[in-house]
Amino acid sequence: MNATAALQGCVHIVDDDADVRDALGWLLRTRRLLSSAYPSAEAFWDCAQAWPEPTDSACLLLDLRMPGMSGLELYERLPALMGCTAMPVIFLSGHADVATAVEAVKRGAFDFCEKPFSDNALVDRVEQALQHSAELLVQRRQLQKRQSRIDALTEREQAVMRLIAAGLPNKLVAEQLQISVRTVEVHRAHVFDKLGVRSAVDLVHLLRDF
Repeated sequence: MNATAALQGCVHIVDDDADVRDALGWLLRTRRLLSSAYPSAEAFWDCAQAWPEPTDSACLLLDLRMPGMSGLELYERLPALMGCTAMPVIFLSGHADVATAVEAVKRGAFDFCEKPFSDNALVDRVEQALQHSAELLVQRRQLQKRQSRIDALTEREQAVMRLIAAGLPNKLVAEQLQISVRTVEVHRAHVFDKLGVRSAVDLVHLLRDF
């Protein structure tokens, strides 16, 4: 397994049981899903640190209890990994760990499957997790596109933009910035044109995630 695997849409399997890893890999292949397997949380962590920002969907099947770093410990570290920022996590847990797995879902994990799991149910959730990952990537690209448009505004245009988004009319924007109403109108037109919006309402919607 090398760093380039993170660029492919695939399922990453982390489990210390080789039989489980092999069985999951075979199961995923029956649905024509790519997979990569790791014998420990440390092995996944060491590899994933080299991954760049994701460009394709992926998800993580993560055993909750393993020697050394546990699955939960790895899950808590994932936000620090650029290559794992759009990777939903499905925990694999034994009966004794169900309560911990439920708590992890409450904290943002995609789901958990109790061992022994239903093959069809597990792969269905994997496919749903991959779809969710794809949606996250689309949202990220949209945010990046919006950010690049905002960055293209001049400093004065950004100031006008913020005041318009706050609901101020042109006259009050002019007073706040100590410029003429006509200048505000010119900047407003430039802001709308550069950001591809047609009204103050559209502007507010565009900026709501920033």
